[in-house]
Amino acid sequence: MNEIIIAKLKEIEAAENVRILYAVESGSRAWGFASPDSDYDVRFLYVRPAEEYLRLDEHRDVIEHELNEVWDINGWDIRKALILAYKSNPTLFEWINSPVVYWATEIFERNKNRLLACFQKKHVLYHYASMAKKDFLNHFKDDTAKLKNYFYVIRPILAFRWIAEKNSLPPVAFSELVNSQLEKDLLPEIEKLLVRKIATEEGDQQARIPMWDRWIQENLAEIDTFLSGTEEDLRHSIDDLNQLFLEFVYEGR
Repeated sequence: MNEIIIAKLKEIEAAENVRILYAVESGSRAWGFASPDSDYDVRFLYVRPAEEYLRLDEHRDVIEHELNEVWDINGWDIRKALILAYKSNPTLFEWINSPVVYWATEIFERNKNRLLACFQKKHVLYHYASMAKKDFLNHFKDDTAKLKNYFYVIRPILAFRWIAEKNSLPPVAFSELVNSQLEKDLLPEIEKLLVRKIATEEGDQQARIPMWDRWIQENLAEIDTFLSGTEEDLRHSIDDLNQLFLEFVYEGR
């Protein structure tokens, strides 16, 4: 499958006149709990020729290449990515830290820590708190639920715990979050749930699991309490990102 993905990325480079700097898997395949019918969420960062950034009629800063039952492939212009890094965008950070890397240029590998250095604790905490709350409210209204939605709530709660404890970006891999942040007596239960999830089609509905429902609700309440006492972060200087943008544009090609 990697060869097919690389071929698709080369097609994008040729069709869009861009150079792809970095490409990874995002979503359940990167997190480690893909279902049998999970699609491939390929995400990439790219740079255009220098003169393209001096046009009055600017290009879109997103390339959406393919979206169907198998593929979800899209990417961001490096300028967009750097602006989002300045805003401490957790989605970008997850792309950079994905354990499944399809494509990596030397210049991006050399400089990716400069983007990750823009991490702001409170901003990222709010992101994961919002993810957990939104998924729980939207997908746990009835007596049944998709197993994947349990993981879409449990994972951001564990990511929140990681940040609160370690003051650093959480790992993308679900297993690392579980081993570090989940209560030890719940490890056998999460393993059972993971086995069920991996063997279940994406759309299958299952009976609700009261134990996990209670755990989620208790943790969401604790999250609200923690956030109320979290101080604002100092913002990273944009000067380094401006310099990095020039490096990507003039060296990255």
